[in-house]
Amino acid sequence: MSRTYGQIVATTDLHSALDQAHSLLPHLHDLKATSLIADCGDFFEGTGYYRLGKGTIEREILTTLYDVLAPGNHGWPHYFEPGLRKMTVCANALDDTTRQPLFDRLRVVEVHGRRVAVTSVIGVSAFHTIPAGQRAGHHVTDPLTALRELMLEHHHHVDSWIVLSHSGFDEDLKLARSCPFVDVIFAGHCHSETYGPVHVGDTLVVKGRELAAGYAAAEPVGSGWAARTAVFPAPTPVPDELAAVDEQIASTCRMLATPLGTVNEPYRDTVLDRHRLLQDIASRLHTGLGADAVILNETALRPTHLGDVLTLGDLLAIEPFDNQLVHAFLPDRYVDSPDTLLKHLTEQTGPLAVAPWPLPQGIRSVLTTDYLADTYLGGRTHQAGLRLSEAVRRTLATPLPDQEEGTR
Repeated sequence: MSRTYGQIVATTDLHSALDQAHSLLPHLHDLKATSLIADCGDFFEGTGYYRLGKGTIEREILTTLYDVLAPGNHGWPHYFEPGLRKMTVCANALDDTTRQPLFDRLRVVEVHGRRVAVTSVIGVSAFHTIPAGQRAGHHVTDPLTALRELMLEHHHHVDSWIVLSHSGFDEDLKLARSCPFVDVIFAGHCHSETYGPVHVGDTLVVKGRELAAGYAAAEPVGSGWAARTAVFPAPTPVPDELAAVDEQIASTCRMLATPLGTVNEPYRDTVLDRHRLLQDIASRLHTGLGADAVILNETALRPTHLGDVLTLGDLLAIEPFDNQLVHAFLPDRYVDSPDTLLKHLTEQTGPLAVAPWPLPQGIRSVLTTDYLADTYLGGRTHQAGLRLSEAVRRTLATPLPDQEEGTR
């Protein structure tokens, strides 16, 4: 506990939104002198900055500006990298074989003279959205049970408890009711319009604005705690300490500005309707590739405002996860019950685009994303030779004249 802090500041679900760097970086740099800087998960994945940089810029920001991290379901493997693992805490993530924690379970810091335990949990449902291959050998326990066990081990040594949660705001309200010893829960994962702070007994649940728009903060007041939310201020120059990161961001930004084609109607000059686009893609893939059926999940794409020209940055923001299209077996229990399959997938991943509709009985395989195939279906049979981003590009935009010439 070499540093004494005046407050705890937490971001969440930044999702590589580095277009906002000139607001985020200078302000966090200024806050770091007096604040413990934390993140509630999903700092990685979501834009072309991540796709092109593979997380190198995000890693540099975290190791330079942040003090403690909660792991998120997006970018899960990054939290095991040497520079980030020692910054990451989690009370309920374990190794399957050893049953030992995957990360340190808590960090003890001093805030206004109080010994404060900072820990984190990842929700069970959030954990299960991690691609199966990335979480192989790992599992999570019930967050409530993990926090209670941790409290019983350390309550004689700390004065306050802070939880960084990657579970969702509603889940955190339940957690607060069951763990009244927790002073503040910084929420993440949910992307809801609820930010708080919400009082649950003496516990505060609060969430910063996602996508680098803002943060949450908490500090001791009297015998309790106070919490608030704030937006990042207007952009200012990045401090010299982060000049190299700023140049990486600027270089990547120039690459993302590359034009890919003219946006087709009805997608031009509007926020992308993900379901409409995916249904269009599913119908084209069903007829064009001769697949028995196509199933795509709406959360594979992100809504983005499109103008007249589709840029590389637009495309990678719309499809940030680099999904490969594959043919996948259906589990036997779903072959004669396609409605049950669709209900199960919708419960796990959200709305679907399906072709043909209704899904016929008796089909043995579907064309889908590698994520759905490996995580929720019977595994992939073979590659379709096409990435989802390519299908998005072909559906959304008409190539520019010089691009058409270059493909002949």
